[in-house]
Amino acid sequence: GRLISMANQEGRKANPKLEVGICGEHGGETKSVAFFHQAGLDYVSCSAYRIPVARIAAAQAAIATTKTISTV
Repeated sequence: GRLISMANQEGRKANPKLEVGICGEHGGETKSVAFFHQAGLDYVSCSAYRIPVARIAAAQAAIATTKTISTV
């Protein structure tokens, strides 16, 4: 996971408008979606049958981040 975070950070330093995402089976895994959200990726892409799970996971990750920010 550290390499993904580092690549995202360094890429954005070089190009602040860079959009970073992940595609494939990782894009539909609940734990992966949460990690990619935390790592600052912009999107995930997955197969059609995994979209509902990925959307719920993304929403949960966003809510968890909001709760963390509001309690600080």
